[in-house]
Parts: sequence; structure tokens; C-alpha cells
Amino acid sequence: MWFLTNIYEKMAAKPWACAIDIVLAALLIYGMIVFLKKNNAGRLIPLVIVFVAASIVLSSVEYTASLVFGWIMRYGILIVIIVIVFVFPAETKRGLLKLASPRDTHEQYTTAYDVSDEELHAAINDIVRAAQNMSKKNVGALIIISTQNLPEHIIDSGTKLDAVLSCALLESIFNTKAPLHDGAVFVRGNRIVAAGCFLPLSQSNAIDKELGTRHRAGIGVSENYNVLTIIVSEETGVISIAQHGELTRYFDSQMLTDKLEQTYGLQATPESTRKHHRRKEG
Repeated sequence: MWFLTNIYEKMAAKPWACAIDIVLAALLIYGMIVFLKKNNAGRLIPLVIVFVAASIVLSSVEYTASLVFGWIMRYGILIVIIVIVFVFPAETKRGLLKLASPRDTHEQYTTAYDVSDEELHAAINDIVRAAQNMSKKNVGALIIISTQNLPEHIIDSGTKLDAVLSCALLESIFNTKAPLHDGAVFVRGNRIVAAGCFLPLSQSNAIDKELGTRHRAGIGVSENYNVLTIIVSEETGVISIAQHGELTRYFDSQMLTDKLEQTYGLQATPESTRKHHRRKEG
């Protein structure tokens, strides 16, 4: 009862400040709950709520506030946040990257290339033809399209090429007898920067069990970096796109062309992409 009386007195003295304080605290707690739910840690939610509630109540008691226990309780929410960051480092990094990245596709890809639009269209046509040819032959492929440079440790994990992109070159890289076919190809503009690159695998439990390492790698790099990943399944020949940790499957040549033209900032209208089957990953 004393706790409610204390709150009432503070609200009567500074109603607006208390209202803002309550709203911000509620949003913070709600954010933690959503984060735990999205990362399959729903069982921790009751414990977090109980701990935060106990922290708020006990830190207001004059006797406990002067003790070490009271000091711990006073910073209960901060302690919970620190624990979450340490327990879910990859998920926290992914969330921060999503907050820092603009969500609108046309805003994301505005990087100017040192080549003409005609050369970019030619590169897109080569990528689409290569993906279709490999799909028909059930040849697995993993192609990263980025407007920015990937971290050096990813590029260094493969072989630097800096070669002009072509359909024949892409198909030769992913030929099952080629030494670089198991890794990913990093494409920027109309050039293949590197091939045979190793990527971080997604740790999401929501990914279908039928999807293998290649799909996990494609989703994983899209979770951590602002890239578009094209994945050709070796088992089924299905062409998929991974972006922002989301996997979209069953692309045909027109859908893939539209998506790549958006990525390259060529302002294509993605009418055909509205028919996609979208699956959230993580």
C-alpha cells in the first residue's frame, strides 16, 4: 500500500514527468518481451517480469535502498538488458543493424557505380541467366549482391578476383569440379570481387529443416549486412533470395530481374514480386 501511495504522491506533484516515465518504462519492458519471444526465449519472460517488478518495488523501500541488495534492485532493468545482450549477442547485433538500416528498398540502394546503366543491365542479365542455367542443372550457387564492401575477413576467406561479371564466369565458378564452388561469390556493380568466400551461418531455429548450409549462410550474411543474397538449391534447383534475414523462395527469371534492378537502383517496378511466398526467418 505504501508503494502505491508513494506513486500517487509523485504523480500528483509531477503528473507529466511521471506519465512519461511510466510510458518509457513500459516500452522498454515491452521491447525486451518482444525480443525474447522472437528469439525463442519465451520461457524467460515470466522471470524477467517478476525480477523487474521486484526491482521497482524493493528499490523504493528506504531500508533496502541503502543496502547492496537495494542497489542491485535499483538497476534491475539495466541488469536484465546486460544479461540479454550477453546471452543473445548475435541477435542483438542483428536487431541494431536493422534499426540502423533504412527499410525502404529504394533508399537502401543508392550507391553510384563507376559504370553505365547499360553495363549494370548487362550484369543483371548475366546473373539471371547463370542462376536459371544452374537451377536447371541442379548446381548449387550462392551469390552476394552488395552496394558496399563486405568486411575484409569475409573477402579474405575466399579468393579475390576483381573480374568483369559474365554468365560463363559465374557458371564456371560454381561448377562442382571447380575449387571455389563451395563458397559464395561477392558481386559489386558489374564485377566479381571475390569467390569461394565463407559466410556466417544463421542460428535461427525458425529456418526449415529442409534447407541446408547454403541457405543458412545466405540468410546469415543478410542478417548481419545490408546485402541481397541469391541462393540456388543443389537438391531442388529452386532459386531463393535472402534479405534482412528473410528468405523468399521460388523466383523465376522476371522476378529475379525485377529484384536485381531494384537492388542496383534502376527503379524497376516489382509487380511480379507480389506473388512471392515469403517466409520469416528468425
